[in-house]
This record gives sequence, structure tokens and C-alpha cells, in this order.
Amino acid sequence: MTQPLRIDFVSDIACPWCVVGLRSLQQALANIGDAVQAEIHLQPFELNPDMPPQGENTTEHVEKKYGSSAERSAAVRQAIKQAGENLGFTFNYSPDSRIWNTFDAHRLLHWAEREGRALQLKDVLFKANFTDQRSTSDPAVLIDAAREAGLDPNRAREILSSGEFTDDVRALEAFWQSRGIHAVPSIIFNQHWMLQGAQPPEQFERAIRAIITGVAKPAPMQ
Repeated sequence: MTQPLRIDFVSDIACPWCVVGLRSLQQALANIGDAVQAEIHLQPFELNPDMPPQGENTTEHVEKKYGSSAERSAAVRQAIKQAGENLGFTFNYSPDSRIWNTFDAHRLLHWAEREGRALQLKDVLFKANFTDQRSTSDPAVLIDAAREAGLDPNRAREILSSGEFTDDVRALEAFWQSRGIHAVPSIIFNQHWMLQGAQPPEQFERAIRAIITGVAKPAPMQ
């Protein structure tokens, strides 16, 4: 019998491991097939809420924020590229790659959730950011992404030119932080179980099967 499963996927489009985590989760769900009827709800998180509109060079930002050497950063990016390739996603890092402010993208994703197109928009935004190296704080890029995701570009333009959904996104960010989430991706199943990080598909699959068969015991979050 098919079991319903709510999945809250807390993430940021500036987070490469969130790409890997979401694709791994979707692969796990495909492997499980008709045994589960999953609803994925994308939830906002900003890794760099104070990032200026012009962004920062990726290597310089990582070195400053995490104290990583250029060599260590390069090794991590290579691991990310390989993980993405294994899941059918292309990361195109270069010395000029930048990290952008993502708040407006989260406002569009909130709207897309209401329209039933959030996963489509998330995928397009990940591609714009990491594959095409386009600024995801640029309204023109965001409007293009909305169009590509099957959303009304005029409505997207209207949202971006106003403060619409600002309070909604801020409230959701505060809610998830109040639940103890300070790193992404964080994946919450049926509001009781959480996995963090870009887990491989088989790890997601084991966790989901344990939940839908009743093997996993509820462990309420904070």
C-alpha cells in the first residue's frame, strides 16, 4: 500500500551540496517507486543573508568565511563536481565564479510553492547559478528562471519589484532556525525525522523505507 510522506527540504540555492542532496533524495524516491507518495516542500535558508547584490568571488568568500586554503577549496569543488556528475548535474566552477544574494530567489520560490512549481523553479535556479554562472540576484535572471519553470514572468516581475512575500520568507527562515536548523541541506520527514547533508541516494532510501514501514521510531524535533 502506498504510504504518504511529507518532506521539508530546507536549503539555499547558493549551496552546492543542496543540489546534490535534492537530486539524491529524488533518486531515492524514484528507487522506492509506488511504495511512497512523497510531497516535497522547499523551505528557505540563507547561507549568506548579508551578501551584497554584486556578490563575492567564490574562492575568496570561502577562504574568508571558513578559513579554507585555495588548495582545499579546489579539492572540495572537485568533489562537488564529481558528486553532481554522478547525479546528472553540471557544476561549472571557474576562478571568476561568484556567490550571490539569494533572498529574492527565495521570495520567488515561495510564490512557486503556491503555484505547484517550486521544484521546477528550484532546478532552474540551481542550473542558472552553478551551471550557467548567472547572477541569481539579478531580476532579469530570476524572471527568465520563472519563465523556464513554467511560471508567469509578468507575475514574477511584479513580485520582484515589490516586497511581496518578504514577511512570509522571513517568518519561515526564523521558524526553521528555531527548530535547530543552522546548516543545509536539512531534510525533515513527516515533521519527526531529520537527515542533514548531501546523503547518498541509498541512505535516503534506507531512511524512507524505515519510516514508511514503521521501523523508525518518532524522534520529535525541537
